[in-house]
Amino acid sequence: MNEKVLRIVEYDKIIARLEEHADSQPGKKLCRELLPMDSLFDIEHAQEQTESALSHLFRKGSVSFGHNRDFGYMFGALSVGSTLSMAELLQLAAFLDNVGRVRNYGLSKDGEKSIPPGRPARNTRSRKEKGGASAPAPSVSGAGQDSASAAGPEEDGVETDVLFDLFDCLYPVPSLSAEIRRCIITEDQVSDDASPALRKLRREMQATGDKVHQQLARMVNSTYSAYLQDAVITMRGDRYCIPVKAEYKSQVPGLIHDQSSSGSTLFIEPAAIVTLNNQLRELALQEKKEIEKILAALSAEAGDHLMELRDDAKNMTELDFIFARAGLAMDQNATRPVFNDRYTINIRRGRHPLIDPKKVVPIDIELGDTYDMVIITGPNTGGKTVTLKTVGLFELMGMAGLHIPAGDRSELSLFREVFADIGDEQSIEQSLSTFSSHMKTIVDIFRRVDRQCLCLFDELGAGTDPTEGAALAISILNFCHVRHIRTLATTHYAELKAYAMRTEGIVNASCEFNVETLQPTYHLMIGIPGKSNAFAISQKLGLPNYIIETAKEQLSQDAKNFEDLLADLEQARQKIRSEQEESDRLRAELEKEKKRLLDRERQFEKRREELLLKANEDARNILEKAKEEADRAISDLRKAAQAGGKTGDLSAMERTRTSLRNKVNEKNAGMKAQNTTAAPGTVQKKLRAQDIRIGDRVRVISMGLTGTVSALPDKKGKVGVRCGILQSKVDLADLRLFAEDAFGNPVDAFGNPVGASAGGQSSGSAIKRAFRDADKAAASGKKMDLSRGASVSPELNLLGLTTDDAIYKLDKYLDEARVSHLQSVRVVHGKGTGALRAAVHNYLRRQKWIKSYRLGDFGEGDAGVTIVTLRD
Repeated sequence: MNEKVLRIVEYDKIIARLEEHADSQPGKKLCRELLPMDSLFDIEHAQEQTESALSHLFRKGSVSFGHNRDFGYMFGALSVGSTLSMAELLQLAAFLDNVGRVRNYGLSKDGEKSIPPGRPARNTRSRKEKGGASAPAPSVSGAGQDSASAAGPEEDGVETDVLFDLFDCLYPVPSLSAEIRRCIITEDQVSDDASPALRKLRREMQATGDKVHQQLARMVNSTYSAYLQDAVITMRGDRYCIPVKAEYKSQVPGLIHDQSSSGSTLFIEPAAIVTLNNQLRELALQEKKEIEKILAALSAEAGDHLMELRDDAKNMTELDFIFARAGLAMDQNATRPVFNDRYTINIRRGRHPLIDPKKVVPIDIELGDTYDMVIITGPNTGGKTVTLKTVGLFELMGMAGLHIPAGDRSELSLFREVFADIGDEQSIEQSLSTFSSHMKTIVDIFRRVDRQCLCLFDELGAGTDPTEGAALAISILNFCHVRHIRTLATTHYAELKAYAMRTEGIVNASCEFNVETLQPTYHLMIGIPGKSNAFAISQKLGLPNYIIETAKEQLSQDAKNFEDLLADLEQARQKIRSEQEESDRLRAELEKEKKRLLDRERQFEKRREELLLKANEDARNILEKAKEEADRAISDLRKAAQAGGKTGDLSAMERTRTSLRNKVNEKNAGMKAQNTTAAPGTVQKKLRAQDIRIGDRVRVISMGLTGTVSALPDKKGKVGVRCGILQSKVDLADLRLFAEDAFGNPVDAFGNPVGASAGGQSSGSAIKRAFRDADKAAASGKKMDLSRGASVSPELNLLGLTTDDAIYKLDKYLDEARVSHLQSVRVVHGKGTGALRAAVHNYLRRQKWIKSYRLGDFGEGDAGVTIVTLRD
């Protein structure tokens, strides 16, 4: 790609912004060297890398590569066996720690699972066989390929996208990093624990230093205190000294190392500590040698891992470069473009990346599909040149592996070269005028251009006689058109607008301009030629009307007609756009209202479910309470019968009977109130003919009755329904399906009792029978005979009965069996279709006073008999 085009479309400014997102100097260097690529395979691979890194940033946040640096000098020293300094080794340790963090970041799933440093994420060939990072071959996507997802499959919770190998090949060498941290504390301090010898030397140095200080302290405080300038201990040339007054130097035997600037003070090393100072010096030399040995050992260990270190530096630099591209895409709200090999461009809502995002106006532009040339017209500062630069810059960014700030699924193509003639290249030194500079550029373009190139021409034919310039511009554009060269051009010439109108494969476009405010709107409109609006702009700026009118008279009639046509088109377009905006506004309001109604419906449905749940809970409570009352009444009656029916007992029985009767009446009153609306258990759904079958339980809404379907709907929609002994024809619309248990009680979809009447028949029948027995006893003046257990058979035969009659008989029989203290009974229901057996089991399952039940064994009746065990 030629340097001139990169400069004209301001590609260098994009690179400068890209460099800001790199953390390390090697990464910044790769950013500065980034150029558009000429291989579709390489472009797609780079785009996939950028997309994958962007996905990591969105899901896991940012990652730093700041400790990566140019290690070329260090690696060279290690390769020849040289020793690194403490600062260099610490830099290496910090780099390896950074490598470990980056590896865990890349191989963990959304930051939840980290891969221990040094452990491969999957079973791959050895690092030496890999020889560094090796990116997997990407799939080249065409115009229709979906590239939205950058993440690949997972292996043991580890993501395997296009960056997997780069992360997986990072080896943090934790043993080396830990050893360096153990031995070196700061850039100028080695730890005592670096080696046993160093620890021993420093202990000896400490002991010897303590001896020196003890002797010097005695000298300063007592022996030589009268001869000292100050009572301090100082050092001169790594030797301990005391400041002695010059006149007393003979009183302090020792070595003179220095004197003050005035000469009044001499710094003398007393003879008594010379030997100790010599020992300290020897120990310091030994310490230095031991530190050198430690640094040499650490450098040798680093040299053993030189290949891993080189691979880490290379991969960290590459990852820093990739994540810099992703960071730029995130800042620009950019997306991955879809590349094709058809030389077509389809930019959707493209935004120039160098314009303030709050001010930039998105553009939509197509090229190369239905037409291969777009001629853009309109007033100055209307956005024509920005459109050319946007298209050219997007192409170069996409070919460099960068995402573009445009809508999803925007398409670009791989062009061999992008040519641009934008701006004024006039040169006084080369005697080039504006027109000459443009022609020189165009001549150079025509020497190299072909169908695989993209051409951008700004103000084509400007800078010379308008008539000749327009003719020359038409000829240049025709040269590109007949060779199918993708071209975008801007102009003010009416001749070029007419040329585009009459030539197939060329389309006009215009940049919208608001004449009232004298401000461009920057909207690009394909298919409509634009006006320069010179007269309108001049009038708004204050040019006298008579001058403008005189100017209009200079126009030819054809020019006037053409301008009037453009004006009419502009008015029609603005009207259509206004209507479209109103339509969009109304559509948005409708969508908002629809969403509101849906939310309200969901709230109503939620409230309905809550009410139904509460009703079910209330029904269960009522059922439990009724059964408890029935059990207590039966128990009281049994006790009264055993007591012999005395007057007091009969009075108590009467009170119990009255109380229970009142409760049943209250319950029945509630059931009648409910029958005026929807009965519990009814399915509130309008029935269709195909929804019902013969034998279905239904409710007749108008009559408040429950019955069974005996005949399917006829031609008039009348359904045969049997309600007890009543057979009638009922309109289909007057029916609702009725869910009930074996007793005819309403239940929900899970078989649970629904409404206030749930379980009423079972408990109510037992209570009523108790009432009847109590009434008979009271009327006859005799005691109740509740001890007729001898006459209750241990077997009940239900063969030949309907389900309702069988359940009623079973309910009565089991009450008598309980009163008679039978432990186990045998219910004969036969095999048949299994409906009667299912009804019996459904009834038994809901009775708390049934301990267990089972089908008969061989010899007991098999599946035609159920053995029931009662609770005590």
